[in-house]
Amino acid sequence: MVGARARTRFDGGKVRRAAKRGSIESLGHAGAAIRLTARRRIKKAPRARGRDEKGRFVSAGGTIPSPPGKPPHTRRGQLKRAIVYAVEKERQDVVVGPDYAVVGPSAMAHEHGGRFRGARYEKRPFMGPALEKVRDRLPKKWAGSVRG
Repeated sequence: MVGARARTRFDGGKVRRAAKRGSIESLGHAGAAIRLTARRRIKKAPRARGRDEKGRFVSAGGTIPSPPGKPPHTRRGQLKRAIVYAVEKERQDVVVGPDYAVVGPSAMAHEHGGRFRGARYEKRPFMGPALEKVRDRLPKKWAGSVRG
């Protein structure tokens, strides 16, 4: 008969630290995925020549706006570049969206509809649909994140 003895020691603090580290890393991956999806949804605006779809004259240097319900167009790529993400380690939280210092309230007017500089904007959401598109992939970002 063969016998064996084993001793184990459980370190709960080590497990908690590993879980927190893995969660923070996974939040970063999730934030990056949402940001990339939102940036890819915003396209460069086509140049307008002559008249728009409603028959209104548009100067040759103007651009055609995106239809309501679709992500907004960008002329120079400023809105695309303004979409950032940040992971808050202490709260274990991630924030993804357009940087207010870069594009101001114009992104909010596009996302939710509303007024900006006297003009009325229809809803042209880009962050909400990006989250919906990535939502099914998010749990996979946490799979295997805690390693010993």
